[in-house]
Amino acid sequence: MTSMFAHPFIVHALIAGTAVALLCGAAGYFLVQRGEVFAGDALGHVAYTGAMAALAIGINLHAGLFVASVVAGIALGIGGARGGSDDVAIGSFFSWILGLGVLFLTFYTTHRSGGSNGNANVNVLFGSIFGIDSAAACTAVLIAVAGIVLLLGISRPLLFATIDPAVARAAGVPVRLLGAVFLALIGLAVAEATPLVGAVVVLGLLAAPAAAAVRLTNRPWRAFYLSAGLAVFAVWAGITASYLLPAAPASFTIMAVATCCYLAAVLLDLLRRRANTRVRATGRVLR
Repeated sequence: MTSMFAHPFIVHALIAGTAVALLCGAAGYFLVQRGEVFAGDALGHVAYTGAMAALAIGINLHAGLFVASVVAGIALGIGGARGGSDDVAIGSFFSWILGLGVLFLTFYTTHRSGGSNGNANVNVLFGSIFGIDSAAACTAVLIAVAGIVLLLGISRPLLFATIDPAVARAAGVPVRLLGAVFLALIGLAVAEATPLVGAVVVLGLLAAPAAAAVRLTNRPWRAFYLSAGLAVFAVWAGITASYLLPAAPASFTIMAVATCCYLAAVLLDLLRRRANTRVRATGRVLR
């Protein structure tokens, strides 16, 4: 296994993957707690549409990813009643934007497909973490640092608005603005993670580690940091598994590890609840 670090593409994948995992894991905690996982899924498809639009008009694919995801996040945040968005608004927006992506894909494949962009559609959908070069890895680190700094800056009022938005609003917390900024941040995380793990499965990196952390502890800040740690673990374990099993794509192995973390957390939570029930039942018998 140590020999894999001799390959530059593995090192670049680990650097970029760690940066993206920290951002997705930390932001994913609030996404799960605020009940906006559906918004994260919609933004993953918006990222795909943005990438196809960029290719269709002949500009940089990553520019389309970031602009579409961040703008869509802001729009969803502003349109929501609690600083997020309800399912009806997200569903309507999602259906329209996905159809728009099909339109751009059709135009791209009939007018601009070929050359170095021939596999762009597949890479956007399923990611290509082993195709990251040193420049892309550095960019991922810089974007992740900026995103994490922003998230830490709004984390306390965001947690307040998440737990009790009515009281937070009465206390002067800008709940709607926080929701828009937060979903814009989710859009940033989705846009940065899409080239690595793909638009189709990026939700797994946002939701699975966070859901596992929530199952393992009821302390908000401990769960916040645990979610980021589990996301990093999923990326490292997934990349290692993909290196050892070349037939398994990295996107699959990363999501498989993240899902296993969640299933393990569910099992541990269930065992803990049963143990607590037995202790309470034994206490009542003794009394």
